Amino acid sequence: MSSMFDLSGKVALVTGANTGLGQGMALALAGAGANIVLIGRSEPTETLIEIAKLGVKSHSILTDLGSADNVAGIVAEAAATFGSVDILVNNAGIIKRNEAIEFTPEEWDSVMNVNLRTLFFLSQAFARHLVDEKKTGKIINIASMLTFQGGIRVPSYTASKSAVGGLTKALANEWAQHGINVNAIAPGYFATNNTAALQADEKRNSEILRRIPSERWGEPSDLSGAVVFLASAGSDYVQGITLPVDGGWLSR
Repeated sequence: MSSMFDLSGKVALVTGANTGLGQGMALALAGAGANIVLIGRSEPTETLIEIAKLGVKSHSILTDLGSADNVAGIVAEAAATFGSVDILVNNAGIIKRNEAIEFTPEEWDSVMNVNLRTLFFLSQAFARHLVDEKKTGKIINIASMLTFQGGIRVPSYTASKSAVGGLTKALANEWAQHGINVNAIAPGYFATNNTAALQADEKRNSEILRRIPSERWGEPSDLSGAVVFLASAGSDYVQGITLPVDGGWLSR
């Protein structure tokens, strides 16, 4: 059974893997044997060091994911570096907090560009490469609890993550015929830079913890099983799902 989840020889592209959830998922995939291509605005030095300790190879591509202009170049460079690409984890995302009535076009567009526009066009470039090479592959989008809920003071983030859930289904419908699995993970409340303000707010932190049956914030390592499963042969007949990893938040 363990061989079903072995990613040895696979190449995984992970966006936004400097810290937090992206770093945790990159290390999980590396731990399962995959070589990793890290994509983001700054050099992911710590992640590269940790991946090296796991005995696999890594490569970083520095690019601004606020623009989709270089997505074909990202896939081409990854394939040229390792000879193939097999897995794409669309993790990079940003959030802007403001009252909906005060929200600005810049706050809206900056979030939608990273969280949705680049996610789609990078997925498209990745899928085109697989189809051209007659290869199968896996796309894992990172959704959110706000794929299912409305949230407060984060209208562009909620809109983008709701769209990620729908887009995951739409792409699965079209690309399953090519042997490409498209699924998503919806992390619950995880202790990351994005949630630092919530953790520091004593009232909101208490409210959040009271609703989570597991009674704690998630840690990046809590996503390891889900991301390896969706990247592996174990999920070959899984298409279009958004898998919550939330400590039970949605069940309450």
